[in-house]
Amino acid sequence: MKNTPGRPYKITQAVLTLFVLVVGIAMLMLFLKYRKSPERAEQKLPAPLVQVRTLSAGDVQMVVEGYGTVRPKVQVQIIPEVAGKVVFVHSELKTGGIIPAHERIVQIDPRDYELAVRQAEAAVAEAQVRIDTEIAEAEVARREWQQLHPETEPSSPLVLREPQIRQAQAGLESAKAQLATAELRLERTTISLPFDVLIASETVDLGQYVGIGQALATAYGIEAFEIEVPLEDRDLAWFDVLQGSATLESAAVETDRVTASVHADFAGQEHIWTGQVTRTTGQVDPLSRMIPVVIEVPQPLDTSEGKPPLLPGAFVKVLIAGRMLENAVAVPRDAIRGQNSIWLVNNDRLHVTELDIVRTDREFAYVTSGLPEQATIITSALDAVVDGMTVRLPDGAGSEETGDREIPTGGVVGDE
Repeated sequence: MKNTPGRPYKITQAVLTLFVLVVGIAMLMLFLKYRKSPERAEQKLPAPLVQVRTLSAGDVQMVVEGYGTVRPKVQVQIIPEVAGKVVFVHSELKTGGIIPAHERIVQIDPRDYELAVRQAEAAVAEAQVRIDTEIAEAEVARREWQQLHPETEPSSPLVLREPQIRQAQAGLESAKAQLATAELRLERTTISLPFDVLIASETVDLGQYVGIGQALATAYGIEAFEIEVPLEDRDLAWFDVLQGSATLESAAVETDRVTASVHADFAGQEHIWTGQVTRTTGQVDPLSRMIPVVIEVPQPLDTSEGKPPLLPGAFVKVLIAGRMLENAVAVPRDAIRGQNSIWLVNNDRLHVTELDIVRTDREFAYVTSGLPEQATIITSALDAVVDGMTVRLPDGAGSEETGDREIPTGGVVGDE
């Protein structure tokens, strides 16, 4: 048998490979046997960093918020009481025009009524002559009776013409009444109003013939406008809606009425008017179950202070000054957890505390008990909360003092 060339080389290479593999396995087993396990060290997680706010108690002005539409307190239709042709129309008798009190608005042609007055005056004069004649004839009849029947009285009043005198007196009174009626009709040819008005609409022109009862224009009294604000029953607990209201026994005292501020946007800016709560509408809305409260704004068209006029039809926000809540804490709504809980911080530890909330609005929940004098609360959110857990406070954490408050002029405050 012949030897194959290169065979010893292949055998040697296989032996070396096997040797290396055996040595590697032996070294790996020795390494695994004598290696040291790594020391385990507990890693401490830092306490969560929270945002806090420190609150203190004080007297807080309660404010009730509502919305409504401005409407005129007095609305009248200008209607003639006599017929005739229009011979004068006020220059401001147009939509948006303002006419002062007692100024002539419309004049109906008075000539027919002036003639009627002259005719009635003549009838009065004629009746006066008739009664004077009857009185004179009665005096003549009395003298004749005394001459014929001295020291006796006539048996019939007809002798002294007493019925005729009474008839003449009745005729005089009738003529005077007709004269008064004619003068009243003449006076009614001039149409005016006893208060300043804003013209809402008009349908009359110069030369037009108008009849009795025909509406010529609609006008609003500008002394005051009203706003009907629907409120829930619980809102009425925070102010006396009947304070200053008129009763059967006495008139209302305006100085005792609850004040309110009326906010409306005009030309891109918010403007504020001062009003008063005057009354309720005396009924509950059958659909919403809300009680409408009427706010009165005096002199709504006054622009002397640089404010625009408050016009009828404007949709406004009304803030009503409620009672003062004494020794109360205003807790921000975003710090309330769930229904009525907050996270208090004491010695860098979180404590879950339930509150007895007296009232809430869009920004705050008002609490009168259950909080320390200086309460530090967490306002930021946490993923997991355990009562008593450690938290970290930022350096120089801010605080907010709760003191006396009035009706706000900027932010939204009101019952939800």
